[in-house]
Amino acid sequence: MTVTPNSVITAQGIKARSAVCTAAKTTYADATNAVQLLVANASNGSVLYGLKAIPRATVTATQLQLFRSPDGGVTLNLISTALMVAYTMAQTTQVIPTDFGYTETAPLRLAAGDSLYVGIGVASAGGIVFDAQFEDL
Repeated sequence: MTVTPNSVITAQGIKARSAVCTAAKTTYADATNAVQLLVANASNGSVLYGLKAIPRATVTATQLQLFRSPDGGVTLNLISTALMVAYTMAQTTQVIPTDFGYTETAPLRLAAGDSLYVGIGVASAGGIVFDAQFEDL
């Protein structure tokens, strides 16, 4: 629903999205090997409250990338990175997720129609899962 300027806008519902990256993204200004994570609400935008990534297989140290696109994936702008530490997948160990640091008190605000894309700096046949929690406004 479109709102009147300067009016109070409240969240319309909690949402979650996941995306899996397997191919290495080694360029930072295009959509090559990027995976769309979510599209912000078309009327009033959205607020991202959490973004974590977890490997599904053994990984070497890997750069995790977050891109914002104002035009449906034509242009991608690198806005954040995180480093996933090397980890050997085993049934007797706990996988610690890599957190991008967004919270309810420090969210990422998305304009109406913005898209978020994710990428990984090192290929992973098993894939790295990105998990996002957000609300539409």
